[in-house]
Amino acid sequence: MTSEVPASNRFPVGTFTPNPRPAPLARMLAAQTRLELVLLLRNGEQLLLTMFIPITMLIGMSLLPLTSEAGDTPAARATTFVPAVLAVAIMSTAFTGQAIAVGFDRRYGALKRLGATPIPRWGIIAGKSLAVLLVVILQALVIGGIGLAFGWRPDIEGLALGAVAIVLGTAAFACLGLLLGGTLKAEVVLALGNLIWFVLLGLAGLVVFDEHVPGVVHTIARLSPSGALTESLTRALDSSVDVFGFCVLIVWAVVGGALAVRWFRFQ
Repeated sequence: MTSEVPASNRFPVGTFTPNPRPAPLARMLAAQTRLELVLLLRNGEQLLLTMFIPITMLIGMSLLPLTSEAGDTPAARATTFVPAVLAVAIMSTAFTGQAIAVGFDRRYGALKRLGATPIPRWGIIAGKSLAVLLVVILQALVIGGIGLAFGWRPDIEGLALGAVAIVLGTAAFACLGLLLGGTLKAEVVLALGNLIWFVLLGLAGLVVFDEHVPGVVHTIARLSPSGALTESLTRALDSSVDVFGFCVLIVWAVVGGALAVRWFRFQ
């Protein structure tokens, strides 16, 4: 006669005890960042906006003598336009592309499902911003490499200051992009995001070609995120600190981030 072993003795104590704790915040943030990065790199239209357009702009403006103010050689023109093209790349990735992607994620219900997970709202925003920052770093390396090929020669101090400007600019535009994409309908975001991109591009151009721009207009352009980023990058890569531009970018990042966290909707 055999006796059956009680089920409680067959498995270690606690095997079937529920353990519904969420993952640590650091692990959730890393997973969210990885997911957003993969989605960014898989989007062909996004890569066209974030990589092809800025690269084409830099090559064209460096080779073609469009204006004598930018320099007489490809090296001089690359020195003039590398900061501006970097600013355009950051605007395209962190603001326009991010806003449109978030808007359509909300429309198709992807963010609604993400909002049901344990990751907090600020963690979703931070994960998207970190993914954008990684793409911006890749853009900076590619654009910087093209500039070096044309004869652009920044020093180490300038590159370090430029990295600070890139981080601040990415944070500001990412927060503004999340604010736009997280509050309006996808169709409105698509139209308004592209329209604002052109306006920001024009304001950045006023900073680059400022010799014939009235002082008041130049100040208004410097108060915009694109103007502040362009001027900050230009001075940083010339080993000079643009304190005013850095402060403007910080204000845009703080205000945009606070409003995005407050008004961001998942559907």
